[in-house]
Amino acid sequence: MRLAILDDYQGVALDMADWSALDGRVAITVFRDTMKDEDALVARLQDFEILCLMRERTPITRSLIGRLPKLRHIFTSGMRNKSIDHAAARDRGIVVTGSPTLDHPTAELTMALVLALARQIPRENRSLHSGGWATTVGKGLKGSTIGIFGLGRMGVQVARLARAFGMRVVAWSSNLTQQACDEAGVLLASSKEAMLREADFLSIHVMLGDRTRGAIGAVEFGQMKPDAYLINTARAEIVDQDALVEALRSGRIAGAGIDVYSDEPLAADHPLRGCDTAILMPHQGYVVEQNYRLFYGTAVRNIAAWLDGEIINRVTETTGPKTHPAEPGHV
Repeated sequence: MRLAILDDYQGVALDMADWSALDGRVAITVFRDTMKDEDALVARLQDFEILCLMRERTPITRSLIGRLPKLRHIFTSGMRNKSIDHAAARDRGIVVTGSPTLDHPTAELTMALVLALARQIPRENRSLHSGGWATTVGKGLKGSTIGIFGLGRMGVQVARLARAFGMRVVAWSSNLTQQACDEAGVLLASSKEAMLREADFLSIHVMLGDRTRGAIGAVEFGQMKPDAYLINTARAEIVDQDALVEALRSGRIAGAGIDVYSDEPLAADHPLRGCDTAILMPHQGYVVEQNYRLFYGTAVRNIAAWLDGEIINRVTETTGPKTHPAEPGHV
């Protein structure tokens, strides 16, 4: 059998797990680039029985599945992947399996972006490397207000970290309850507008759906403080991208820390690249060694079990996210 490991941007997949369990049974090919064109993808993948996906970097559509007659098993990092057409896979009898995932790396990156914005770390770093010295006056986190848009598992973790810095934490979403806020030790904002007006930092943690797509746009930026910052490590489509660029260019908000984009990798001419007050990360929220070892190690186990006639860690359309059982305390 042939296995294609897709979108290994850093070229580390083979180093992050012991693949020897597949020796003599599976021939492995690693692809480090992302292809957008379906014809090119078909030409590349038509001879593979197994695909190993890194999150949602390459969409596996019904059309693509229909053009890959040898495909029998799709592995995805995580236990949920909306870029796979699960119905099409089911119709073709293709097995889809996944892996547990750690949530805390994304929460940590969120706070790293908060700190980088508050203390203007990239700008001061560039200044020193170019021979300069201090150019900005930072903002302390203690006593500042962070608005958490969506107090789910990730939002709770960010709130916990923010409280450790002495920040005042307010949260809001359309279905958020007082009980959930009390359990997390945060304040429930009376409305989305109230949260936006209070926040010195606005961090997005709602799931993408019909109600949240474009939920932060020109109107919402107009309700934020002009010295406030936006942080998005959730999904790009929750924020109106044109409105974000305009808010940054016009100084309507002080800056943004962004880790997610509607089309990835980010185009070289994307207008966000020209926004000096934006700190841009290449979708690194989950990209830590611990997660990669968990992802690829599980891939080896899933594929070896499947070859032996057993299906483990099956992913379905309704499969929810899971945390690693050795990491207690995740919410």
